[in-house]
Amino acid sequence: MTEKHEHELGFFERYLTLWVAICIALGLILGEAFPQITGFFEAFEIMGYPVIVAIALFLMIYPIMVQTDFGEIIKAGKTVKPLATTLILNWAVKPFTMAFVAWLFFRIIFIDFVGYDLGSELMAGMILLGVAPCTAMVLVWGYLSRGNMGHVVVMVAINSLTMVVLYGPLAVLLLPIADVPVPIARVAFGVLAYVGIPLVAGYYTRKIYLERKGKEAFERLTGRLHYVSPAALLFTIVAIVSPQSGIVLANPLLVLFVLIPLIIQIFAIFGIGYFVSKKIGLTYEDAAPTSQIAASNHFEVAIAMAITLFGIDSGATLAAVTGMLIEVPIMLIIVQICLRTRHWFASKT
Repeated sequence: MTEKHEHELGFFERYLTLWVAICIALGLILGEAFPQITGFFEAFEIMGYPVIVAIALFLMIYPIMVQTDFGEIIKAGKTVKPLATTLILNWAVKPFTMAFVAWLFFRIIFIDFVGYDLGSELMAGMILLGVAPCTAMVLVWGYLSRGNMGHVVVMVAINSLTMVVLYGPLAVLLLPIADVPVPIARVAFGVLAYVGIPLVAGYYTRKIYLERKGKEAFERLTGRLHYVSPAALLFTIVAIVSPQSGIVLANPLLVLFVLIPLIIQIFAIFGIGYFVSKKIGLTYEDAAPTSQIAASNHFEVAIAMAITLFGIDSGATLAAVTGMLIEVPIMLIIVQICLRTRHWFASKT
């Protein structure tokens, strides 16, 4: 990667937040103009995941994996401080801060506007987001912020495994219900489709190009793949938003009520992670993804669980879908914050 690519974002990446906003609007318009689009996605599903979305996510993650030095993954697996910090933030801090923020806004601040019952459902949706740490999407944030991709990949794998074990107990602890089934098969398939396949494909692409065609050919390949990830990200947003357009557009005020606490939560947990990373002496390349993983959410699992437990037209589902809408724009802002503050940390380079 050249010095320019290392320290600067191109035109497309620099205005990615604008393109994301346009794609969210486009998804809402398409969903309203073509309500049959939901049935179209459902007609092409495997294990409950739309095949079209899976393909888009592959195209989003594969170029990142091609550019990832897999020797760094092995090194990252041996670094205790960033791994322990990420796990503690994800499972011992974030679910409880999300539950507190949800309680504060929907039991005190917004209670007169939403009422007790609807407030309970909105709280539940936020909690379902809080106990589902991000997996595949965080690869994009780590890549855009020039983080240690080995650490990101290792944490994606560990988060995916621990989510199967801890998602249910934490949800039961924090939700006002008796039991929450853990979608083990869906989580396992999601990890395979969104992370496993691109990881293997990226590894062998990198290996073959470097061994058989040389470094120059490999750099030409990565140059051609440069815009594939953000373009696939934009398509993924349209594909995810459009089937949910009805529930979003039917409740614009409620969406605003959920946006406010979610934005506060995301920035708060990122700030905690960034501060702790600085205090314990992590390099920038580890500090950025460590904080980003804690701040972001696995909204696919949260939406699926909200629909399963409360129904597609519930406040819980609305809150989970709102988390999806706000995730990408806010995380792109956080990426910019990381890039502008990288001088606060020591660097591996």
